[in-house]
Amino acid sequence: MSLTLRATGDVGASRPDMRSMFAGVAPVLRSADIAFGQLETVIADHGEAVPNARLAMRAAPALAPALADAGFTIMSSAGNHCLDYGHGALRDTLRHLAEANVATVGAGPTIAEARAGQVIDTGKGRVAFVAANSILPEGYAATTRKPGCAPLRAYTVYEQIEHDQPHTPARISTWCDRDDLDALCAEVGQMRDQADLVIVSLHWGIHMVHGTIADYQREAAHALIAAGADAIIGHHPHVLKGIELHRGKPIFYSLGNFAIEQPHVWDPTIVDTESYRHLIALGGGASGEGVYLLPEETRLSGIAELEWESGRLTARFRPCWIDDNSAPVLLVAGDPRFTRIADHLRAVSAAERLPTRLAVADGAIVILEPEP
Repeated sequence: MSLTLRATGDVGASRPDMRSMFAGVAPVLRSADIAFGQLETVIADHGEAVPNARLAMRAAPALAPALADAGFTIMSSAGNHCLDYGHGALRDTLRHLAEANVATVGAGPTIAEARAGQVIDTGKGRVAFVAANSILPEGYAATTRKPGCAPLRAYTVYEQIEHDQPHTPARISTWCDRDDLDALCAEVGQMRDQADLVIVSLHWGIHMVHGTIADYQREAAHALIAAGADAIIGHHPHVLKGIELHRGKPIFYSLGNFAIEQPHVWDPTIVDTESYRHLIALGGGASGEGVYLLPEETRLSGIAELEWESGRLTARFRPCWIDDNSAPVLLVAGDPRFTRIADHLRAVSAAERLPTRLAVADGAIVILEPEP
């Protein structure tokens, strides 16, 4: 008897009919034993946007039952929007999800609760989830006395490569905060003793930039697998990035956007800001006029799929396409967009020298060990 887990990238809807956001993918999510997603927005109906929220995102309480109806079992709230409307809105988010029978991980009233893993017993096996966030506005990390998300901080150094050549490109090096990574690995180790599978969700990476994976991401992913993680689910960059098999365990560095509104839906004035123009430029420019303004590459999306049977884990990826209304649509093999996504994943994985082989089988992209 096999256990199927499906996982997605960023989720957040703000529209009259919340369920319409998930209509194209709900059947495949509902058919999984567990469906996981990254909740990008708070779910609340009050509060003021905090001053350091570059794009404050808040969804109406109706989103919580819509997530449950779409098939989501558990959501991570460890993201860079978890405190956009203050501590009260985060508490409301966790309450609304609990009332909708959707479990949460990665955020809480204290750092201990934010870091704590969550175990779901499917009857076919026990699956543990641990979540953390590297994209941290000031004050968004939980502490012993303050709500927030579980942090995985990272540090950056820009080193001039040709020291006798002014204004030449720099080498960028990043590494994890040792205390944060050690705490995350320790939680994974504890969950390893309580569950058949341990999944780590990480909000991390370089947004909008095609393909590139940061040093700290590899460091963290490999350390967490050594600590006992069976898979790493990454998100935040808004674009699909490469897939790696490390010690036979899949690392999805970024699942891209999934079911999330365009930035101007949350704040119509965002399009006039310098930070928004910079973000769009990183992705090669806006895709055009109309409702969908983000770069074309952000339409490439998908669902990570893990199948566990008799102690053996199989990893797949089911391509999706983001339509003009920002809603994901599941693709079938033979669709040119399916082929485009498969080719994209092969290209970005190869460019980052990730040890992976991708093959299309049974309507999905199967993640395989590289040829010897």
